[in-house]
Amino acid sequence: MEQETKELRKAGLKVTHPRMRILQILEEEEAHHLTAEDIYKKLLAHQEDIGLATVYRVLTQFEAAGIVVKHNFEGGQAVYELDRGKHHDHMIDVDSGKVIEFVSEEIERLQHEIAARHGYVIEDHSLVLYVRPKPPRGR
Repeated sequence: MEQETKELRKAGLKVTHPRMRILQILEEEEAHHLTAEDIYKKLLAHQEDIGLATVYRVLTQFEAAGIVVKHNFEGGQAVYELDRGKHHDHMIDVDSGKVIEFVSEEIERLQHEIAARHGYVIEDHSLVLYVRPKPPRGR
């Protein structure tokens, strides 16, 4: 609880019950990528009286403060994850919608080389691979 309070104050946000609960849900979630509706359902499951509009408003504030990153993956709703300060890329399973995070130093190096070859320096980037499980051999 103390860490969440520090994060909110550092971002210049007042410590309120809705902000604290939403931040806790984002920190506790193993999937890391949640829609506003996912967060709202978790709040309802814990009998929290926090509306969906409040969830959206808090997520927008968190995004502006750099606490969360919002992703708009193709064909789906916006998902949010805590900004842990470490760059990573994503794969989206097109059948299940599952989001898989990965880090590849080789891909990072290649992107910088390609940008440099064209006379540029990368400011920021996002790599999303849309994937499907391989079919079993023999089919």
